[in-house]
Amino acid sequence: MTKYLRLTTLLLLLCTTALSVKAQNTATTSSPYSRFGLGDIVPQVLPQNIGMGGIGVATNRISGYNNVNTLNPASYGLIGLTAIDVGIAGSFNTLEKTGQASQTNSNFRLSHIMFAIPVTKRSALSFGLMPYSQLGYSYRSISPNFGTGDKADTNAVNYIYSGDGGLSKFHVGYGFGIGRHLFIGANAAYIFGNLKETQSTEVPTVATFLNSRIEESNSIKGWTYDYGVQYVFDFSQRKHLTLGYSASANTKLNSVNSLIVSSYYRNASSGNEGIPTDSLINRQQPSAKIQLPMTNRFGISYQYDGKYLIGADYTMTDWSKLSIAGVNKGLQNSRTINVGGQFTPNINSLNNYFASVDYRFGFIYDKTYMNINNTDIKRYAATFGLGLPLRANYSSIYKINFAAEVGRRGTLVNNLVKENYINLHLSFTLNDRWFQKYKFD
Repeated sequence: MTKYLRLTTLLLLLCTTALSVKAQNTATTSSPYSRFGLGDIVPQVLPQNIGMGGIGVATNRISGYNNVNTLNPASYGLIGLTAIDVGIAGSFNTLEKTGQASQTNSNFRLSHIMFAIPVTKRSALSFGLMPYSQLGYSYRSISPNFGTGDKADTNAVNYIYSGDGGLSKFHVGYGFGIGRHLFIGANAAYIFGNLKETQSTEVPTVATFLNSRIEESNSIKGWTYDYGVQYVFDFSQRKHLTLGYSASANTKLNSVNSLIVSSYYRNASSGNEGIPTDSLINRQQPSAKIQLPMTNRFGISYQYDGKYLIGADYTMTDWSKLSIAGVNKGLQNSRTINVGGQFTPNINSLNNYFASVDYRFGFIYDKTYMNINNTDIKRYAATFGLGLPLRANYSSIYKINFAAEVGRRGTLVNNLVKENYINLHLSFTLNDRWFQKYKFD
């Protein structure tokens, strides 16, 4: 019976993977700030880490559970059971701009599916899929007096901007231990997906005005590499201090870039758009390269097994070196600080379920790669999470992980947009003794 249950679980997870790949080819965010770079970069951590402020460089096992922590592949060396993690995510964001009504959007998606399989007692193989970036926005800018400043001209010009798509990241990684305290690991990851952006110029009050649109799309794919190390100091059997470092290499991705410039009419009374009257430019560049920046991460954590964990990460990414088809994207280097932890009142409690729950808290400060109108775009967020254990059987343990991130990005000064958001994450974690033979006396 157990054999068939595991086979059914594996088939369901494979179906979820296929659906996740399809879902991540469409817009899963609604933020004008996703217009810059490759879209909103998604943190490469699962809900159990997001609830703790997104720390992960120096974490491995959390409350005795084997977790797939792609942020530092060295953590795979501490995985002793087959681990499977699948989750969903949702976001709610409200955009504010001076002199305009606020706008609220929501999005939901399958967020990740992760596997880890022990190879030896001190090494494990990991593979899985999760989003790398998300692109999704739609807004307009209105220039009065036909854009000339002549108040005698009552016609306004609408500049309409939109984008959608995203990039996914499929990784295969391996981590192992050297001696009792040192762990090393690496990921080879394949990034793929499509990013599409349009810019339209319209004069809605002039029926004979020939509107124009620029459509640019990038079909992106290629390999990138992550590597990391962790060193664990054991003060006792249950108390550990972990130092961690991980990095993402500054590799190049391939991009097929297409650019179409077309003209069209819009019916002034009905608002319906007619078919394009002409394509002024139709160009495809099949051999463009995207230069990804180098990322360095440093982390520290202290854990009392079954009681509490606290930690902090510091991340530096050289986004100023991001270029597409040889053109620098004009970004700045980003700096991120993550601080958080969790506590469990009584992990072995039999009479009080809530005493066995993991309670997680954290904080995020992010000086992003965007500088707009001479203003740094910063992000501040507080996080909260729960680890809800489920009843275990003779070989399997389960946990439901929930995390919420409440934050703000941007500002209202210098005619910019302030974004208030809530991100919700939910995942199911399974630890089991798959692919292991049992011996009987």
